[in-house]
Amino acid sequence: MRHVPFALLAVLLAVPARAEGTGAVALAQGIGADVIFLRHALAPGTGDPAGFRLEDCATQRNLSDEGRAQARAIGEALRASGLQIAGVMSSQWCRARETAVLMDLGAVTEEPGLNSFFGNPDARQPTLDLLTERLATLPEGAEAGLTVMVTHQVVITAITGRSIASGAAVLYDIDSGAAVALPLP
Repeated sequence: MRHVPFALLAVLLAVPARAEGTGAVALAQGIGADVIFLRHALAPGTGDPAGFRLEDCATQRNLSDEGRAQARAIGEALRASGLQIAGVMSSQWCRARETAVLMDLGAVTEEPGLNSFFGNPDARQPTLDLLTERLATLPEGAEAGLTVMVTHQVVITAITGRSIASGAAVLYDIDSGAAVALPLP
C-alpha cells in the first residue's frame, strides 16, 4: 500500500502540463519563453502542389474542417491558459494565416521569416535570417507577453530542434534557445 502514493506521484509527473491555468504560465516562466511557435492546424497532405502561388489559396494545401475546429480550440486554450499574448505573427501561407485568424488572439501580422522552405532548400537560410532579425525585435520574457508565431514544421525544427505535429506548439526562449512543448488540444 505504501507504493501507491509513489506510483500516483510518478503518473502525475509523467502527465504533461496542460495549457490551462498556471501550468502553461509556469512552463513559460521556467524557460524564460518569449515566443510560442505553433505549427499550423491540420491541413491534409504534405508540402504544396506543384506550381502553387502564395497569393492564391486555391493553389495551396489548406486547412480541413477538422483543422479549422482545431485552430479555434487552440485559441480557446491559449486564452484560458493565463499566458499574456503580446502579438500574433503568421507565415504568408494560407493554412498558417487561417490558423492564426481562427485562433482569435488579436491582429495577425504576416512575417516572411515564418514561411515554409519545405522542398526548397535554397530558401532555408534566407528565411531563417529574416526570422532571426524578427526575433531580435520582439518583447522579451513571459511578463512582456509572448509572441505567437504560426508557421510550419520545417521552420520550428530549424529553430528549436523539435519536430511537432500540426496544431502543436513549442515555447521558446530567444536568448538561450531553450524550447519546451506546450501541450494544446
